[in-house]
Amino acid sequence: MWFTNSRIYRFTQPFTTDAESLSHALSESVFVPCGSQDMNRYGWVSPIYHQTDGDEPLVHSCQGNLLLCAKKQEKVLPAAVIKEAVEEKIAVITESEGRPVSRKERQSLKDDVLMELLPKAFTRSNVQYAYIAPDKGYIVINAASASKAEELLSALRDAVGSLPVVPLVSKQLPYQVMTRWLNEGDIPATFSIGDECELSDPKASGSVIRCKHQDLSSDEIKSLLEAGMIVTKLGVTWKQGVDFILDDQLVIKRLRFEDNIHERVDALEPQDKAEQFDATFSVMAIELSALIEDLMSAFGGINTQDVSVDEIVAAATQDDQYLDVDEVAFT
Repeated sequence: MWFTNSRIYRFTQPFTTDAESLSHALSESVFVPCGSQDMNRYGWVSPIYHQTDGDEPLVHSCQGNLLLCAKKQEKVLPAAVIKEAVEEKIAVITESEGRPVSRKERQSLKDDVLMELLPKAFTRSNVQYAYIAPDKGYIVINAASASKAEELLSALRDAVGSLPVVPLVSKQLPYQVMTRWLNEGDIPATFSIGDECELSDPKASGSVIRCKHQDLSSDEIKSLLEAGMIVTKLGVTWKQGVDFILDDQLVIKRLRFEDNIHERVDALEPQDKAEQFDATFSVMAIELSALIEDLMSAFGGINTQDVSVDEIVAAATQDDQYLDVDEVAFT
């Protein structure tokens, strides 16, 4: 259950829902396997056992943190298989009726093929974790891509009704800070530079240099920075215990916890799967919380100026209500 990526979103309003209430809200949209005509299904499962039946709660609470788990199941239908089946149907029509098949009819044939193949298709499933830290005011999602993170947030928003969150943003621009770290060696004591980075030329779109297993303090790297390139991704180690790649959007990727952190879980001597899970989540959340705090400190603090989509919609709705009142008054 160790997170391998972390996309962090900040609550713009306090999150006050407790574990029991949140679990009840999620129960309205639990995971249901794909039916014969479903392309995919998405829903909530027990974080520990990935089930939706029984008495297992849909929220795992530990030290004030609320862990959630979403499951997605998709039908596997290779594009080549669909194309071949459509071409076979087109060939039959062309030969039997002696006419070409229009683009509109081709699309209709493709839809028919999908309906025919879906019940026979294999399925693949994956789970995605996220945890809410109400006291810290953020939610951390184990997702490398923004689209997968937004999928979970959208499902959570549908379940609870409102989710005023925005991506975590620092007061200082991440690329400027990371560039200074490499260029001047000005890095906080809690961090050390790894051997991987990505450099981009802000004046030339698409101009990117990726360095792996390199000495990032070398003259070659410094000359690229002096030429105006900026750091958009950087390999970093935090307190000799956590390795990761940090990008210019403050997204943590390829997150890896070292043995000394895993040993802290073993020291708790969990006796079964549930205790092992609880110990792992507890240790991981503590480490990530401290890491996020040190990152924000290194990047000048949290920028709290952004507002969430929910707040914008609420404000617009309120304005519309006032507008309606005015219109009635004039009438």
